[in-house]
Amino acid sequence: MTINDLRGVLKGRVLLPDDDGFEQAATAWNLTVRQPVAAVAEAADADDVVALVRYARRAGMTVTAQPSGHGASGDVEGLILLRTGLLNEVEVRAQERVVRVGAGVKWGQVLVAAGPLGLTGLSGSAPGVSVAGYTLGGGVGWFSRKYGFASDSVRAIDIVDADGRPGRVTAESDPELFWALRGGGGDFAVVTALELELYPAPVLYGGRVIWPEHRTREVYDAFLEITAAAPRELSVWINRLQPPGASPMVTLDLAYLGEAAQGEDLLARIDKIEGAISDSRGVVPVAGLGGIAAEPADPAPSIARAELLTGLDAEAVELLLAKPVEPLINVQIRHLGGALAEPGGGAGASGAVAEPYLLGLVGLGLPHAADTTRAKQAEVVADLKAYISGRKPYTVLSPGETAAMSFSGSALARLREIKRARDPHNVFRANYPVHGIGR
Repeated sequence: MTINDLRGVLKGRVLLPDDDGFEQAATAWNLTVRQPVAAVAEAADADDVVALVRYARRAGMTVTAQPSGHGASGDVEGLILLRTGLLNEVEVRAQERVVRVGAGVKWGQVLVAAGPLGLTGLSGSAPGVSVAGYTLGGGVGWFSRKYGFASDSVRAIDIVDADGRPGRVTAESDPELFWALRGGGGDFAVVTALELELYPAPVLYGGRVIWPEHRTREVYDAFLEITAAAPRELSVWINRLQPPGASPMVTLDLAYLGEAAQGEDLLARIDKIEGAISDSRGVVPVAGLGGIAAEPADPAPSIARAELLTGLDAEAVELLLAKPVEPLINVQIRHLGGALAEPGGGAGASGAVAEPYLLGLVGLGLPHAADTTRAKQAEVVADLKAYISGRKPYTVLSPGETAAMSFSGSALARLREIKRARDPHNVFRANYPVHGIGR
């Protein structure tokens, strides 16, 4: 059996390294990440996923699934890259407050479907990220302070297991696998569909406020005051931005799950800061959530690093503001806490996040800038060493990091045991595997 035989197995398109379009099909969303895979298989439907897994099992190969290419590590040499973008069905069952999505569905599609019904899912900041990839890794987004990880909202998962058998996983049918799939990554099965709980969102309030750089200290002071007393319905993120070719600035990104008048009261402290360049605060449709943070919608070469912070006091702020942002594009702090720190009894593998803030550092990944970007990120992390816990959520891992950074010792041991039991031959490999390195 050779890789060429794969063409006769699937209804969908199969591309090999010598084929036109292979490079584009194998490209990750982050253009700095190279993916030297043996083939790209585009599943036409769930039956194609079954056929592909059975082929890989017989051929002694490994499959790595990427709906959209976000979060790719590049550690995929010789693997079969499975694209699930055509599995794009969205079914909202409003009375049950449940949405069923195919493995290729992006969060923006869910929000467009759920919003007119007064509902929302636990999406992240970028509407172009796939629901499956984000949720398998946990998923920290706008309403995680209120409802926890996106993975904890999963009610059922359609999979294909390592023997090529399709199945449906729930808390009742397979508690161990259900736990692992909700936040443990994609090491245990290929997901073809998910069913997730939706949450009431009759009104949302939020937006972005931008000030020139000289207001940074005032904005940080306001950020600390607001987050110290913020209800779980309110999420506030602060950004020191240095867009290429533009003046540096500071912004607050805001989302409140509630009435506009209440949101205005909670954020009144912002109005004391003069000189705003722009202020988009107002009622936000659910489908507009992805526009608040204004993250890039198209693939780009970037280098990101994230760290959880154990606190953010006056000394930490001094360290953050002592040096310019350049050569980075953004130094972001997201307020966490709330439900993230207190997982319920039905929580998945992500566990709890005790750290109250998440630091994000993003810079250009172009060849002439990559080294200076990484050096600056390392400098910021070194400056804040006393505040960095060393753990980080799975969905913010970067190339060169490992899944071991995302889980407690007991959770990692449990995940590895499930991997050994469910996929002893490494038919599957996640972007950041919990065990094994493929074949």
